[in-house]
Parts: sequence; C-alpha cells; structure tokens
Amino acid sequence: MSGRGSPEEKERDVGIQGEWITYGDETGYLARPEHAATPLPAVIVIQEVFGVNDHIEDVTRRIAAAGYVALAPDLYAESRKRPDPLSRERIAEAVEAGSTLPPGALMDPAAREAALAHLPEDKRKRVIETIGRMYDFRAPGKIEGFVRKLVAAHRALKNERPEARGKKVACVGFCMGGGLSALLSCAEPELAGAAVYYGTTPPEDQIPKTRVPVVAFYGELDQRVNAGIQAFTDGMAKAGRPYDHRIYKGASHGFFNDTRQTYNVDAVRDSWARLMEFFNRVLGG
Repeated sequence: MSGRGSPEEKERDVGIQGEWITYGDETGYLARPEHAATPLPAVIVIQEVFGVNDHIEDVTRRIAAAGYVALAPDLYAESRKRPDPLSRERIAEAVEAGSTLPPGALMDPAAREAALAHLPEDKRKRVIETIGRMYDFRAPGKIEGFVRKLVAAHRALKNERPEARGKKVACVGFCMGGGLSALLSCAEPELAGAAVYYGTTPPEDQIPKTRVPVVAFYGELDQRVNAGIQAFTDGMAKAGRPYDHRIYKGASHGFFNDTRQTYNVDAVRDSWARLMEFFNRVLGG
C-alpha cells in the first residue's frame, strides 16, 4: 500500500476521500466518506510508535468508511514537517532492520547497537538514530507534548474543520497511541469517548480526570501492558467512569496491525465489532 492515492488504492477505497491537511501548526491524515453530508461525528486515530504510516492511514480510511470523519495527527511533525530521522523512509528502514533484533533489544540501547553492528556504518548510524528517536517518547515532556497535539486535533475537528464542526469527537489509539488515547480522555473534557488498543495505563493521579467512557482491548500474552489493567479498572471504578475491557486469549501486543507477525484475526474481528458499537453509542449521528 502506498498510502498516497495509487490507482490500486483508489479502486479499493472508492467513496472514501483521504488527504493530508494542516490545522494551526499541525498536520495529519484526514479521511471521510466522500458522498456523506457533513458535518459528521469524528474519530482521532492515534499512531503507533512507527508514526502515521501506510497502516495507520489505512485504519483511518476504514473508520471513515464506517461513517465518520477520521483524523490521524502526525505526532512526529514539528511545524508541520517531520525531522529527517523520523521521516517515513527512515522509519521504514529502521523497522526493517529492527525486525531482525532479538526480543528486548529495541528497548535497550547497548543491546541494539551490538545487534546492528553488522550493518554498513552509514546505515547503522541512521537506523540507531531513528530507533532512538522513535523510542524516546518516554523522555521527560515527550508524552505531554503529544497530548497537546491531540488536544489541538480534537479542537480543530470540533471547532474548525467543516467536515466535523459542532459534532462529537472520540479517539482510538494503538500501542503508544493506546496509552495516549487514555491520556487524552484525562486531558480533554469535551472528548466523547476513548478506545485503547494495548496501551499503557495512565498514572494513578490522572485516571480520576477521565470524564468519558473508555473501552480497551488487550492481548493475553502482552504481560508488560497487562500489568496495568487492574489499576485502570480500580481507578475508573473509584472515579465512577465507565471502563470496559477485553483480553484476547493467545493474542500478543500489536495484534491489530495486519502488517506484523503478531496479527491475530480473531481478536481483530471481535474488537472491531465492539469498537464500532462503542463509537455508535458515544458519537451518535
């Protein structure tokens, strides 16, 4: 998939209009049903650590095909443009190289440098730089900056974009984006609902700020993320907020991404049906 309007993609996505847009100092990929009367309810689609790539654009179009305006904000863009180490091409190169690493090496700088030592020096330097930039979202202030970008996307959809102006807005995120989806529910009081795919649980002091329903989907084998489920459950119950979650037997982290080996069609089929029901309930018409 090119994600850029190839003839094959146009044939597959007849009736869905997708384009890159700018709003304020931000940019993102927007999709909507071409022949539906607007404004429509909207969904913010929040990227994985791999950025807004072909897969995220495809998911954004799928949500648009369900009858919504869907926007995937480019969280890596700075003043509407990504820095070179986080370009689509550089990330694709890093993902390809990273797929050969042993488990855990991506998150360990010393281990990944050792595992990538066989690459030509110029490529090794590029890959190490890009992987480092992708996974530095844990650095102080990074997550907060991403949340601000998501708040800007919510306000652009709800208050500015003619495709969705005045309508309700919900969000869904995957992996890193799943954790950000939960955080957006804490930060944006006008959000209609948040869906979390295998995202980390918000800090305990943030959960009471959530004012909207949250639905979450996890893989049974994703022990790192699943360790926070009970805290999320308890925190939402204490705050009196609706929180429904499913743990899919035999599924791993990243089970929704059909470009990865962890793709699990049974978990995708069930979670997608529940996601659509959730959006229908919290967004209405």
